Amino acid sequence: MNLYILRHGIAVEHGAPGYAKDADRPLTPEGERKLGEIAKAMLALDLAFDLILSSPYTRARQTAEIIAGAFNARKKLEFSNSLACGGDNKELVDYLKRRQPPPENVLLVGHEPYLSGLVSLLVAGTGNCCVVLKKGGLCKLSTESLKYGRCAALAWLLTPKQMALMA
Repeated sequence: MNLYILRHGIAVEHGAPGYAKDADRPLTPEGERKLGEIAKAMLALDLAFDLILSSPYTRARQTAEIIAGAFNARKKLEFSNSLACGGDNKELVDYLKRRQPPPENVLLVGHEPYLSGLVSLLVAGTGNCCVVLKKGGLCKLSTESLKYGRCAALAWLLTPKQMALMA
């Protein structure tokens, strides 16, 4: 299984007027524009997804929708509270393991520090590794058998600037 992990794009700042709840903060126009470039880079990498699973928070939802649109994969888009801020890594892993048929290529869209903790858990077996996932950053993990704990290899980690060069 290949897990592609994408942090949401640039969003409205915490405490911005009109967005009392963190979950409601949307992408900024700049965030939307940059995600368009990131989607082009992802297409240039010749990626394909059997499942796109996103946090339901507005900024992550918008990020996932932009990518799903670029890949003509809106029917493969789902939302999970496991990817929301404070989500549960074990619940997420168990959900992916139960999927039938098992997906080969999964895009996970969410937030920091949750995503870097997930990468750390799956690569090192602990949440203590320092992984930096920029807004709009993308990484690829590969695993023969997904489990809660060390089971994956980090294939690559790309910053938004690197992806902009590929678009």
